[in-house]
Amino acid sequence: MVQERTLPVFDAQSVNLSRDEGLMLYEDMVLGRYFEDKCAEMYYRGKMFGFVHLYNGQEAVSTGVIRSMRRDDTDYVSSTYRDHVHALSAGVPAREVMAELFGKETGCSKGRGGSMHMFSAEHRLLGGYAFVAEGIPVATGAAFQSKYRREALGDESSDGVTACFFGDGAANNGQFFECLNMAALWKLPIIYVVENNKWAIGMAHERATSDPLIYKKAHAFGMAGFEVDGMDVLAVREVAKEAVARARAGEGPTLIEALTYRFRGHSLADPDELRSKEEKEYWFPRDPIKKLAGELIDRTLATAEELKEIDNKIQGVIDDAVDFAEKSPEPDPSELYRFIYAEDE
Repeated sequence: MVQERTLPVFDAQSVNLSRDEGLMLYEDMVLGRYFEDKCAEMYYRGKMFGFVHLYNGQEAVSTGVIRSMRRDDTDYVSSTYRDHVHALSAGVPAREVMAELFGKETGCSKGRGGSMHMFSAEHRLLGGYAFVAEGIPVATGAAFQSKYRREALGDESSDGVTACFFGDGAANNGQFFECLNMAALWKLPIIYVVENNKWAIGMAHERATSDPLIYKKAHAFGMAGFEVDGMDVLAVREVAKEAVARARAGEGPTLIEALTYRFRGHSLADPDELRSKEEKEYWFPRDPIKKLAGELIDRTLATAEELKEIDNKIQGVIDDAVDFAEKSPEPDPSELYRFIYAEDE
């Protein structure tokens, strides 16, 4: 069945966009896409093990939200088991993300997390979470401490915002409702980002919820809720910028439902036989990278040749990341029990 829900109309021409901003967004999305394509290759070559969930098609959501935030020492990002691209957008080097997928000591989680448990204290990436909705309370706690430091401890520099990513399936989980209630009650500086790609593994979103319009569930808590075309990075970025400003000003949380689509199966072990050919043909032409490329060229902010140069540059970054991961050492078995307790950080 073709997607029944109409994507929100967005006038990209109404957005002020500089050349530097446009190229930054394009490069960030290409980094995510090329990284995931290389992950598929490495997985099928036996370089990665376990479950690997790729993000192809959803890049506009990660880039649009995270690159609207600060990549310094204030803002936080909480992810899901589809976390590689969130880590890259948050600033974790491609080398460290790839090495983690290879299970190497040089990985961002020192080879102990793998694909579904990316973590980086340095980049304030709170983790990838394998259990559905598991990251929502963690992100809510991070937002609480930012507010507590500022208001209770008098730390004026504590104006951080937390972005919490999760899928449509998580919006049917009790933690979603409990945390939204808490965040609204305490006006926490958090953005809840639902990446609605229509499918919770093999369960169609429309079959799993009494109301498929997730963003409207924010209204039950008196919270701002918005629906956005998750295949348009400029649309996502505009909504995210408003949500970040609202949170940083102490005006509370926002729920953003980004309508998007994954271009691959649920994981690399999924033959992707449940989604219809008709549905895929509806979404694949809406590739967010091609959409932004066309916008940049139409606005004369970049030429096709310049975008190709970025593509080649990023391919070099990915090739370097693979080389680094392959040459990196395996974790030392004698350190198997390290990093379990806080004092052994």
